[in-house]
Amino acid sequence: MYFPPPPHAPMLTHQGEFYGTVSTNQHTNYALQGAYGLTNHLAVAGTFSSLHRKKSDRTENIDFAEASLGYFTRLPDKRVLEVYVGGGGGATERIERNEAQIVNKTLDGSLSKVFAQVNYAKKKQNSLHLFNRDFPLTYGAALRLSYMQLNNFKIDGLAAPGESNVFFEPITFTRTQIAGPVQLQLISGQIFGFRSNKYLKAANSVFQVGIVINLDKNTTLSE
Repeated sequence: MYFPPPPHAPMLTHQGEFYGTVSTNQHTNYALQGAYGLTNHLAVAGTFSSLHRKKSDRTENIDFAEASLGYFTRLPDKRVLEVYVGGGGGATERIERNEAQIVNKTLDGSLSKVFAQVNYAKKKQNSLHLFNRDFPLTYGAALRLSYMQLNNFKIDGLAAPGESNVFFEPITFTRTQIAGPVQLQLISGQIFGFRSNKYLKAANSVFQVGIVINLDKNTTLSE
């Protein structure tokens, strides 16, 4: 009943910097993310994630949005550290079918989340060399701890007990600068649930490929 949006990792460095990304994965899960540096250390960030897929035995519809407030700082040796706290909510639906394609169960409810996250990034010493060009590489990691709730839960239209879980999401990301402010990003990681639930559980890994745009950068990780 839950598919995790990718943890955001804007890696901001100064006031007025904007980060935006659109990404997807093999599950046709799309995510739009943005962040803005309010001051030289304070930032706001937001994510909207959508999953709508139909298989022979089920249909899944999940829409989820979250917002956060963060602190960022530039460390020595071109490192960046970010800390975010935030929350979010959304709607989830799962329709199950038998072999005759007849609906035999419908589950739906609302989702709510609060989370804390730490991001770390550092420029690699070497660049990717392709087509007689050097593409600067940035890599880093994000660690997110979330408390999730499945509320207003219904099975075939009848009220059912909700569930809650604590998720730990460690991810790594790699970015390469394509041209100007445009970068290609790869995110991979895992999600771990601390509670053994039937419906709200850590059933999906984190893997996203996307395009990142950073605007108004006076200093960058790829310098």
